[in-house]
Amino acid sequence: MADVVSSFMSIGLSEQKAKETLKNETLSSTLKKAIDLAQVQLGSSAIDKITGTLLYSMVTRLKDTNRPQFLTKYIISRKITTELQLSAALDFVKSHPQGDVDQHKFEVACGVGMVVTPEQIEDAVELIIRKHKDQLLAERYRFNMGILMGEARATLKWADGKIVKNEVDMQVLHLLGPKTEADLEKKSKAVKPKAPEKDVKIEQASAVNGDGNIENKSLMEQLRGEALKFHKPGENYKTEGYVVTPNTMNLLKKHLEETGGQVRTRFPPEPNGILHIGHAKAINFNFGFAKANNGICFLRYDDTNPEKEEEKYFTAIKDMVEWLGYEPYAVTHASDNFQRLYNLAVDLIRRGHAYVCHQRGEELKGHNVPSSPWRERPVEESLVLFEHMRKGMFAEGEATLRMKMVMEDGKMDPVAYRIKYTPHHRTVTLKEDPGKI
Repeated sequence: MADVVSSFMSIGLSEQKAKETLKNETLSSTLKKAIDLAQVQLGSSAIDKITGTLLYSMVTRLKDTNRPQFLTKYIISRKITTELQLSAALDFVKSHPQGDVDQHKFEVACGVGMVVTPEQIEDAVELIIRKHKDQLLAERYRFNMGILMGEARATLKWADGKIVKNEVDMQVLHLLGPKTEADLEKKSKAVKPKAPEKDVKIEQASAVNGDGNIENKSLMEQLRGEALKFHKPGENYKTEGYVVTPNTMNLLKKHLEETGGQVRTRFPPEPNGILHIGHAKAINFNFGFAKANNGICFLRYDDTNPEKEEEKYFTAIKDMVEWLGYEPYAVTHASDNFQRLYNLAVDLIRRGHAYVCHQRGEELKGHNVPSSPWRERPVEESLVLFEHMRKGMFAEGEATLRMKMVMEDGKMDPVAYRIKYTPHHRTVTLKEDPGKI
């Protein structure tokens, strides 16, 4: 373990970061392989910090286990030398999850071999300055220089950003000369005339499943931001960190056949309290995004903890969603799938991916918890004990079902099911979001 930590530190990670990385088994394994390959390619154990940073960034952002070796070779051979190139490379391989990568198209997409000369930078910046010359002369240094840099970076995609900025600064200085006292004075704010007092009126947009119109803006204009970057139905594999297996594309194809390519979202509140103002954003986003794309949105109660759930919360949540002007396509419950989820848990045990554990709750707090002494208990034994859990033959806290995995934050073997005692009965209760099981 100490050797692995030293290996991680050799590429520029701090000791603390190296130890945190080691907690994530999948990440640390992939990073170790990338470092080993890099050292073989370089013929040395020394990896410079820039290369090390790119390697670490690559393995943390790419979950496709078939691609790290391919990208590592490009990083080590210095064909990919910047974060901009790496981001383009990651986008390319994510959009081509199956088969061999077309090397020529890949290299064009991420700027391999592209050399931008000082003359090209100078010419491009000169054209941009000329385009905004009149406004620059009028506003001088009050002009938003970010506009110039934005256009320059768009034109000179693969150029060194620092060199581009230096060229922009130099040409602006050549056009305007040094800053004067007037340039350095703070711009006085114009005093806005006071609007006549009038009654405050709150207008509620009437909508069915998000059919609202605020200031004549479309729903997508209202949502904007990250919503505009969402993948299309069936293109889940383009999401950063999405794990692609040999069966992924077939499953996505079946999904499209069933939904017809329709956008489907859900609002999944826990019915253990009254919604607060912060929930309004999630409601508007989920229902609004579906409506903006001619889709549907489900209201799905995450009712996996019967201890805290009351009928009044189910009713109040639905009333509030409707009060905001939305009508769910359907109302569903996580508990609708309890039997199916239980069967999946049994399947995980049979495949050796889950086990019944007797460590107490206080022993499982934090990230540096000791390994469970029951982690390798026989499958048949865990199956019997899990059935005993279901029948309420254990007291609360005496047994849990844990999954054999390391979460992204480094936590080992999260609890999937636990015994929960209520005044009426004992029950096997989902510990995590059912979607994670």
